[in-house]
This record gives sequence, C-alpha cells and structure tokens, in this order.
Amino acid sequence: MFILDDLLFRPIVGIVDTLHTLALDELYDVEGLEDDLKENQLLYELGERSEEEYRRRKEELEEELEIAREIHEELASGRVEVKR
Repeated sequence: MFILDDLLFRPIVGIVDTLHTLALDELYDVEGLEDDLKENQLLYELGERSEEEYRRRKEELEEELEIAREIHEELASGRVEVKR
C-alpha cells in the first residue's frame, strides 16, 4: 500500500507544491512592487500625482512589499508547504 501511495501520490503532491510556489512568487512580486514604488515617486516628482495620492499609494505599496518579502522569506526557508 505504501509503494502505491509513493508511486501515485507523491508526484501529484510535487506538482501541486511547485504550482503553489510559482503562484505565490507571481502573486507577491517583490521587484514589481519596488518598481511601482519608484514609479509612484517619479509621478509625484513630475507633478502628475498629488501629495495626498502619492502618500496613500506609497503606504499601500509599502504594506504589500512587506507582505511579499515575508512570503518570499518563507518560501526560501521552506516553511510554506502544501497541506496533504
């Protein structure tokens, strides 16, 4: 029975784990968020964004970036796993 589980179940779990990791990597794109922060700063400096809008967007992006970095740290350490 254990051999059957190893042959049938483990490959599926491996694929799901890989897809899960790729999805988290895509969803929490650190570089993309850093680029958005730079773009926000640039738009403010060029006068295309008000100070209020700039500050609001900056806070949103910094919160998202913090979460993204935490997720990537967990992925790198192996703490994020697919539940079996």
